[in-house]
Amino acid sequence: MILYTVPGSCAFASHIALEMAGADYEVRLAPRVKGRTAESFFDINPKGRVPALVTPEGVLTETPAILSFIAQTYPQAKLAPMENPWLFARLQSFCAYLCATVHVAHAHGHRGYRWADEESSFRDMSIKVPQTMGECFGLIEQEMLEGPWVLGETFTTCDIYLLAIARWLEADKVDTTGLTNVLDHRRRMLSLPQVRKAQAQEQELLQAG
Repeated sequence: MILYTVPGSCAFASHIALEMAGADYEVRLAPRVKGRTAESFFDINPKGRVPALVTPEGVLTETPAILSFIAQTYPQAKLAPMENPWLFARLQSFCAYLCATVHVAHAHGHRGYRWADEESSFRDMSIKVPQTMGECFGLIEQEMLEGPWVLGETFTTCDIYLLAIARWLEADKVDTTGLTNVLDHRRRMLSLPQVRKAQAQEQELLQAG
């Protein structure tokens, strides 16, 4: 399989999952021009965004879908509680929240052109990011992250996805003083060998690109 990514993006979650699953994969830098997606990438993903996972069956997009695909394709890695409908539904709920709400809040900081045309609107959206991202992570801290992992004792793709998004906290100027559990979770995730390997591969892509 081939994973198209941009270092620092949410595609890091799919990258880690592939590594943890022991998948046979290759990671490639999605082509970009002046910080925007190159036209050639739209042939791979018409949405023009990462991640995009090329599989024998076709191209998959959207992080929650890719994470579920990897977990189901490599059940021996135990990245999702497939045998427990309640836990699997909670996994999907958490990943959907990260995708549909938290990531969108983050994107308002530097992707304002997706929602507005006026420069003044871009500034307003950007100024709001520390608050909206802070509120999102406050909810995760208080209500969603059970500990030690998101779903309690069971490590899942929730933890992988949370790390990918939590890497943005400082850049988004979020006040992290009250995010004790989130930061502890991030530190433990960053210590995992599969995560360190994925980070090294990201750096190699940056240097090569």
